[in-house]
Amino acid sequence: MTLSRRTFIATGLAAGSVLHAPVVFGQSRPKVVVIGGGAGGGTAARYLAKDSKGALDVTLVEANPIYTTCFFSNLYLGGFRDFESLQHGYDGLAAGGVTVINDTATAVDREARTVTLAGGQVLSYDRLVLSPGIDFKDGSVPGWSLADAEVMPHAYKAGPQTQLLKQMVEAMPAGGTFAMVAPPNPYRCPPGPYERISMVAHLLKQTNPTAKILVLDPKDKYSKQALFEEGWQRHYDGMVTWVGPDFGGGSVEVRPAAMEIVVDGEVQKVDVCNVIPGQMAGKIAQIAGVTDDSGWAPVDPASMQSKLDANVWVLGDSSAQGDMPKSAFSANSQAKVAAMAIRGELTGSRTFPAKYSNTCWSLIAPEDGVKVGASYEPTPDKIASVHSFISQTGEDAALRKVTFEESLGWYAGITADIFG
Repeated sequence: MTLSRRTFIATGLAAGSVLHAPVVFGQSRPKVVVIGGGAGGGTAARYLAKDSKGALDVTLVEANPIYTTCFFSNLYLGGFRDFESLQHGYDGLAAGGVTVINDTATAVDREARTVTLAGGQVLSYDRLVLSPGIDFKDGSVPGWSLADAEVMPHAYKAGPQTQLLKQMVEAMPAGGTFAMVAPPNPYRCPPGPYERISMVAHLLKQTNPTAKILVLDPKDKYSKQALFEEGWQRHYDGMVTWVGPDFGGGSVEVRPAAMEIVVDGEVQKVDVCNVIPGQMAGKIAQIAGVTDDSGWAPVDPASMQSKLDANVWVLGDSSAQGDMPKSAFSANSQAKVAAMAIRGELTGSRTFPAKYSNTCWSLIAPEDGVKVGASYEPTPDKIASVHSFISQTGEDAALRKVTFEESLGWYAGITADIFG
């Protein structure tokens, strides 16, 4: 199916209704606080307000008044989009009945059902939705800490880091070396690092064609590997070298002050180093106490409700839910299920059995787009994949162009769906 903005927004949930008795709250409207205004939180807040028709008091807490999407930020690195096209405000959500507070949540008291903000405000809730994305694991890349991100950027939270990385690539000397330290599983957007390599290669091919790219990877395989390797050979032959764990990709140290990397004990100077460290659930999920020893938040596969607190839902990248990748499409899909479940609990409205979906598009070169995706259903243990698809090597240029154009329609559709 070709996805357009219209068909993406119109995608609904499966039939088969369930009616819940509403929770009684006297004269006040039930309060739902959503922390995180990205693909999960923004979608959840918008659908809670819209579908409850004012019956719920919905507050969205998001530190940034303008949200920059990490999804599609690689296309900015490659020169296919301008930075402003990645940025979205919250006027649409506010117009739809969501109270938007631009502040940082610093504490959650699950017993009192309150959220404390950095500015001192305390919000009470009947239900809490956490969708804070990712944070980084200290020490996951020896020699690198978050303080080094101005020298060796991660650019895996979009914004100034994305702009910094592009500036560094553009300033590379002729014939210089770009290195990426790829992350271990699980992490945000499985194809993301390799699309980034493709986009950096595209930019360098235009401006610095003798430059080299080194990918240091702790994983022995990665998403869409055959498609990316085919594309790198076709479009950027000789420019990209991938080093897996068997050849030192899993034993990398970085030295930001000297702009050096150490691979299996061998020191190499580089000109740009993109360090994407190991990841875990966003900090507020940790603070709230809804994560486990994995660093992620376990949830009920049928609703995204926390397994550690029945009044809390955890969406998107922060959740440990099963087979779904950590992607914007996944978070948006999960948010609709969660919003429906919360609305059903609080208002007694009709709900439907959960179904989830995901597609991840990647651009390899101009109009050379590929995709991978699946549909999912809850089982007692996890959200499980029930049908999957992936682009094939050797596809003709016309199909790859259609796939790329499909991704543009999806971006327009999902950002409208999130931000109104």
